[in-house]
Amino acid sequence: MAKLIRAVAWRRLERPFTRKSKYRAKSFIKATPNVKIVKFVMGDVNKDYDYRVLLRSCEDIQIRHNAFEASRKSAIRYLEKSCGKGNFMFRILVYPHHALRNNPLASGAGADRMSTGMSRSYGKVVGLAAQIHVEQAIIEMRVKKNHLAVAKAAMNRAKNKFPGKQRIEIIDLKAPAKKVVKKTTEDSKAAPEQKKKVTPAPAKDVEVPAAKEVAKKVETEVVAKADVPAM
Repeated sequence: MAKLIRAVAWRRLERPFTRKSKYRAKSFIKATPNVKIVKFVMGDVNKDYDYRVLLRSCEDIQIRHNAFEASRKSAIRYLEKSCGKGNFMFRILVYPHHALRNNPLASGAGADRMSTGMSRSYGKVVGLAAQIHVEQAIIEMRVKKNHLAVAKAAMNRAKNKFPGKQRIEIIDLKAPAKKVVKKTTEDSKAAPEQKKKVTPAPAKDVEVPAAKEVAKKVETEVVAKADVPAM
């Protein structure tokens, strides 16, 4: 049996290699190994639960399908012993689409005659992995309130099977939702109008001469011009 390569060789994100097609010209991946995850959803899905426990990634990382299967077995074994088969829901939220390639190099006596070195180093598909980003949920569990401590312990066991760093998040499904007050269109239109209103300054008293006085001044000016003799 071939030895499994350590996870440190595959943990960094790389260009996704997932091209599978029924057409030969478009199928860059000729053959892929079977997914080792036996079941993605386990337990009672239809029951009404109180708490949701999530496992979130703290970094960008690739996780292989054998790690998912190992974590599933570890968590399910503990949940079934502590809670019972119908008192929880377990779900894997990601799928290993990315195909991992490896270019094997021969070692030993006469290896230089058999191996090609880095020429034609495209490699063959040796496994599958899921590409996971920061704060992405990986595994979900749902339990009742009396089984919350068991779900935490089971999630911690599943977490130990993964490379990298993850954190456990607990969500109360029975907590009341926060009320969000939405402003109506009338309120939004009235608000800017109220801001634009400016109180006018008090008008100052201005003395305006009477119309008769103005008429008299005009008449005297006209008469004075008429009395002046022409040169």
